[in-house]
Amino acid sequence: MRFFLFIILIIILMLAIRMFAGRVQTLFKNMQSNASQPPATRQSQASEAMVQCAHCHIHLPRSEACLIHGKTWCSEEHARLGQKQ
Repeated sequence: MRFFLFIILIIILMLAIRMFAGRVQTLFKNMQSNASQPPATRQSQASEAMVQCAHCHIHLPRSEACLIHGKTWCSEEHARLGQKQ
């Protein structure tokens, strides 16, 4: 009887180790694939609000835009030139 319990315990332990190793391997592959991608690709995976330049009407991510006098601009030069109709 003890022998069968010992065998079952070993099988359960082996299954647990396999599951843990599979999760570690998947995590490692995900880290490698993210590291091999260029930074621009990694940034594009996270969604970000887009805004429009008041001068040239180009759309750009909010983090790259300049907010001056309550309006969004793609550059300080366009903010200096002002709003274009």
